Amino acid sequence: MCIIDAPPQRSQICLTVIGAADFLIIPAEASVKGYGSLVRTLDLLSGLQDVGATNAQVLGVLPFRDRWFGNTQAQESRAAVDGMRDEVGEGLVIPSIRESERYKQAINKRITLSELGYTDLEYPFEILIEKIHAAIGGK
Repeated sequence: MCIIDAPPQRSQICLTVIGAADFLIIPAEASVKGYGSLVRTLDLLSGLQDVGATNAQVLGVLPFRDRWFGNTQAQESRAAVDGMRDEVGEGLVIPSIRESERYKQAINKRITLSELGYTDLEYPFEILIEKIHAAIGGK
């Protein structure tokens, strides 16, 4: 398994990554801009599939920088994530990565979010790992 984080543009790198991939996880910012990027990426994927340049399938869409204020999701984030669900279906949208400084803190300290005391922030990654395991046959 190889995971490559390609830039979200129609560059040669992005085309090559999509062409070589079996499965795609598409990160998309939980914003209007991120939603637009997702739509363009899906369009690019469809075009490459139509000409036989890839057989890659979308394994999931991973919203990130999802803004919340306490227990309330920001309107822009909610609208963007709802739009993503409309584009790919509920089952392909992975629980979002909330906007939080805790990720940077964990990386800087070289510890996990659980070790930092924020186990709940690991949930999107747990779901992502489950999807990857299922796609590769539980290996």
